[in-house]
Amino acid sequence: MTINQHTPYYLGLAQWHHPAWYTTADSSSLALALYSKAFTSVEGNSSFYGLPSTKSIDDWAKRAHSPFAFCFKFPQSITHHSALYQCDRQVTEFLNRIAPLGDKTGVLWLQMNNQFSPEHLERLSRFLSNLAPDFEYGIEVRNLGFFDKADNEKRFNQILMLHGVNRVSFDTRALFAHPKNDPVTQEAFRAKPRMPVHVIATGNSPFIRFITPLDIELGYDYLAPWIKKVAGWIHEGKKPYLFFHTPDNQAAPQLAQYFNEQLKALCPQVPSLQLPSHTWLNNTSQTELF
Repeated sequence: MTINQHTPYYLGLAQWHHPAWYTTADSSSLALALYSKAFTSVEGNSSFYGLPSTKSIDDWAKRAHSPFAFCFKFPQSITHHSALYQCDRQVTEFLNRIAPLGDKTGVLWLQMNNQFSPEHLERLSRFLSNLAPDFEYGIEVRNLGFFDKADNEKRFNQILMLHGVNRVSFDTRALFAHPKNDPVTQEAFRAKPRMPVHVIATGNSPFIRFITPLDIELGYDYLAPWIKKVAGWIHEGKKPYLFFHTPDNQAAPQLAQYFNEQLKALCPQVPSLQLPSHTWLNNTSQTELF
């Protein structure tokens, strides 16, 4: 994978298509082109449920403006059903399917469930050793054993550093600090993990996922330390990836824009993020489509 040297960091959302973001004249086929004019990356969550078609990969590569990085999630057949064991065929199939994206391939990441624990560290090490060196990788873990600030976490981080794999942080603190009774927030409470946040760069591309309540300003205090940390990583020559969420993702573009503005104050080389007023709307909340 070729890292774009003119992009200080990658900024994106959980999806590139949301009905609340576009005018009714903008068809879903145009969404990626519009999205990639503003953002430089996207979480590829759909690949968790099934591989995208070859045609889709080719279309996406053509539609996305450069620089852009698709960060596809490893399929659940690898992470959940096989738990990284005896899944070489599935891994090869996944990487071969993604490869035509070329220099628009970002960090490919594993999201493990809470059944994957420090007892599986040797399996993880073997799995990472066998991954093709042509890509960058990340892993998000959801078992508290990986957050013990003791031998388990130390060994986990050492394995990631050895293989240059990025530890994915999903910061949900702002969400859980502001409980609400609305259905959208309650669904987010059920779906999102409530895990500690241990900040560390185990690879060259720190990978941060951040979610706020529906009122994005309630997350600003939790976001402030990330602004300083990301600025520090950029000054060190790393290429962080930042992805922003809200319970329904409607205001995620504005949250990302706020972060970018604050980061630019510390890193003037960061490009401004412009959300075209005729395209990015603030209307009714809709469900995720990507």
